[in-house]
Amino acid sequence: MNDTTKVVRTTYRDALREALREAMRRDGRVFLMGEDVGRYGGSYAVSKGLLEEFGEERIRDTPLSESAFVGAGIGAALNGMLPIVEVMTCNFSLLALDQIVNNAATIRHMSGGQFSIPLVIRMATGAGRQLAAQHSHSFEGWYAHIPGIRIVTPATLEDARGMLWTALMDPDPVIMFENALLYNLEGELAAGAGAVDIDRAAVRRAGADLTLVTYGGSLGKTSRAADLLAEQGVSAEVVDLRTLRPLDMPTVLGSLAKTHRMVIVDEGWKSGSLAAEIMARAMEEAFFELDAPVARVCSAEVPIPYPKHLEDAAIPQVATIVDAALRTVSRHV
Repeated sequence: MNDTTKVVRTTYRDALREALREAMRRDGRVFLMGEDVGRYGGSYAVSKGLLEEFGEERIRDTPLSESAFVGAGIGAALNGMLPIVEVMTCNFSLLALDQIVNNAATIRHMSGGQFSIPLVIRMATGAGRQLAAQHSHSFEGWYAHIPGIRIVTPATLEDARGMLWTALMDPDPVIMFENALLYNLEGELAAGAGAVDIDRAAVRRAGADLTLVTYGGSLGKTSRAADLLAEQGVSAEVVDLRTLRPLDMPTVLGSLAKTHRMVIVDEGWKSGSLAAEIMARAMEEAFFELDAPVARVCSAEVPIPYPKHLEDAAIPQVATIVDAALRTVSRHV
């Protein structure tokens, strides 16, 4: 029985590791593979210590070939295993697009449901670490465009701890985007924390004047912006999407029906973005709830720069979220 009363001090990284450990203890079909996940302990130290605990059969270091080891994960899933594949950064996942888009996402559909792909692909995403354009982009919106894949974006310790097992139980492949700035996030977590729902968005903060919609690494910035807005008399509701495909629009639109104004914070580029999709659905399904145009805070339309001041200027920040929110609440239609 899970202990829901005792809390422990932990980090996002450690919560992910405990999720991996629990899944492997729970089912012998679960194994982890990817670049440096074994002896090195993972590029972000998420799998540190798991090789010693579970051995080389279940913690597998792979060659530097994303298409090869993602393809191996698909094959393992087809043969009854529950593979977890770690891709070092979402930029490198582009080397496995054929495997992800043309194979993992389509096999269940093309087989008429005869074959499932219970595969979880974990990858780091996001900017803010001065790693420049080839290690810093946010491709969540790209992948959310593809039918046949579920996209989850754990932004809290609870979701980092709980999304993995639920994802492994999904008959479709699941991509878990872990914002790299969150790995050191510290906080308290129930000692018995376990699997969580991945079908529903979460209202992280209640408000009455404005809905702020976000996910992943932007949740912290958005929550801080809501604090600053409260000091100026603006009550902002913060909605964490959690899952980007399928989108939980009923929760988003339920919030909009309360506040009648919306700002979407998305670290992807504005053109063709996830934020654009949410804006379109809001206007299709709830146009008459809007008292002002929906606003978006997205990354600048440039490859992520290396210099710190340019990188900061290129991605959503607390100040830009606050500015967009104030402009939205001051407009009338």
